[in-house]
Amino acid sequence: MKRVFMKGCEAIAEAAIRSGCRFFAGYPITPQNEIPEYLARRMPEVGGNFVQGESEVASVNMVYGAAQTGTRAMTSSSSCGISLKSEGISFMASARIPMVYVNVSRGGPGIGSIQPSQQDYFQATKASGNGGFRMMVFAPATVQEAVDMTYAAFDYAQRDRNPVLILTDGVVGTMMEPVVLPPMRSEEEVRKLKEAHHKWAFVGHREDEERALILPGGWSGQEERCIRNAELYESWEKDIQVEEYLIEDAQVVITAFGISGRVSKSAVNLMRKEGYKVGLIRPKTVSPFPYDSFERLDYSRVKAILDVEMSIPAQLVYDVKLGVKDRALIATCLRSGGELITREAVIQAAKALF
Repeated sequence: MKRVFMKGCEAIAEAAIRSGCRFFAGYPITPQNEIPEYLARRMPEVGGNFVQGESEVASVNMVYGAAQTGTRAMTSSSSCGISLKSEGISFMASARIPMVYVNVSRGGPGIGSIQPSQQDYFQATKASGNGGFRMMVFAPATVQEAVDMTYAAFDYAQRDRNPVLILTDGVVGTMMEPVVLPPMRSEEEVRKLKEAHHKWAFVGHREDEERALILPGGWSGQEERCIRNAELYESWEKDIQVEEYLIEDAQVVITAFGISGRVSKSAVNLMRKEGYKVGLIRPKTVSPFPYDSFERLDYSRVKAILDVEMSIPAQLVYDVKLGVKDRALIATCLRSGGELITREAVIQAAKALF
């Protein structure tokens, strides 16, 4: 298949177009600016709509409005910009409106730096907004994974009528790699995808049809809505994606997501050449989390788990602890504030556990 050389943010934007996204609203912030820049040019070519809102808050609510018509809609931002969008995302989760958004994470705390970081893990997986809703959250480690996950995210969002998040960082967003782009959905396919929402979407119903009514939480029987949502979240176990690499005989298992997972895999390969029995568990979906991958480890052999992430204090480690259940030592190898994790640091931390 033909491969093209693309920057991460631009590849994500093209994948969204090819999946049938026809509305984007956003506001500039580094390091994700190439997503709206690319879509500003690309959306008109496919009959879609691009809007640069006057703020993050305005943009996410434009997406809310567009998505209520059944149109595949998307927004993107970086860290503090995502925080500003959280109310609108909460409303969409409450009203069960499908949408996709991308967080190209930057350093913290607070406004932080424009360099890459993974300090939004808690926000993405535990508290993306008010009301206790959950989402599927994908964490790519390569530009190709970012493309594939974005393309699929719109289908997951439509299936569940729920927001879906692509949680990436400034490394994946700004680096360039060769990718195979997914097929472009035809205008007919895009039209049918929108028509599939006809029963609930605001599309101009006839007098003899039941009229669409979308209210956050449903407002009548809200506990019943919460129960149905919980059932939806439990159904996602079948959709968990995880890379388990060389763990069959591993005595030390490294765990990391996104770009830290990619660096860690390289460290595993080098350590294996030196005779160290080390493996890797890399969650591709960080929500739902692949707890079973840790449950299946043979703790009579595995002496330690090394959590690698670009966050201080560590955040991923709490999910790792839930999976390990005190059956092995858990150590950390951390950077934050826009400082990159290095292969050498991972190797040094892993060797110290043997």
